[in-house]
Amino acid sequence: MNTQLPTNPHDIKDLVRLALLEDIDTGDHSTLSCVPALGVNQAHLLVKQDGVIAGVEVAMLIFEVAARVYGFDIPEIDVRIQDGFQVKKGDIVLTVKGSSQLILMAERLVLNVMQRMSGIATYTSQMAALIADLPVKLLDTRKTTPNFRLFEKMAAKIGGAHNHRMGLYDMIMLKDNHIDYAGGISAAIAKTNDYLKQTGKDLRIEVETRNLTEVDEVLRNGRVQVIMLDNFSLEDLKEAVRRIDGRFETEASGNITERTIRQVALTGVDGISSGAIIHQARSLDLSLKAY
Repeated sequence: MNTQLPTNPHDIKDLVRLALLEDIDTGDHSTLSCVPALGVNQAHLLVKQDGVIAGVEVAMLIFEVAARVYGFDIPEIDVRIQDGFQVKKGDIVLTVKGSSQLILMAERLVLNVMQRMSGIATYTSQMAALIADLPVKLLDTRKTTPNFRLFEKMAAKIGGAHNHRMGLYDMIMLKDNHIDYAGGISAAIAKTNDYLKQTGKDLRIEVETRNLTEVDEVLRNGRVQVIMLDNFSLEDLKEAVRRIDGRFETEASGNITERTIRQVALTGVDGISSGAIIHQARSLDLSLKAY
């Protein structure tokens, strides 16, 4: 049995291996104690709640990785509903045929991942639908579950959002604490551009602003690509968009809900970021049933 710890937190297969090890550890003794080692059976993934399905491709990967790690033949999987489709209670998303022990060992991880991903995709699709007719992007954030970010951001994208940034490494975002520690907006922008020049890194810069005065300061400095408008009133959002006048991308952030997202979108911002589409999503009810 290969239980070598994964090394790359950005590799889905490594994350799956770690999750399997977390659950199985020295062995699935419930299964090993009573299920024949050479038994072959089938199961189907049953939808128990309406929503948007997500995680089908990940589920297939989980079965494959589990088979390779624990020495089983890779099972046959028949996908009936692909990621991103609306599902209703009673739908069958996929069927799996293979080792009885393998199906049972992988069952909980498949369900945990798909239920969480489908819940995120469902909530994200509801939010995205509210602004689908407007020229604005719904953006996700870094407010994710540790060691589950890849799956959650996959789900947000399936639901209709745009992945904003994967982590601290692929974009510079100067938020309020960065600005305060750096000595203000002007100092933060200057130091950041010097850093990029010295290191030779090609990264986009986004600056958070908390009021129109700070927006004006960013406009005087320039040398950024995105201005975040954090917790602005609708009136101030409109005024900020007017002042920026297309010179920089604009992102509205802060307390974005189903009740406010359309009003925010109508102010003319380019993007609306919402951590809620991930951290406030409720898992979709699914089950893996033997048949």
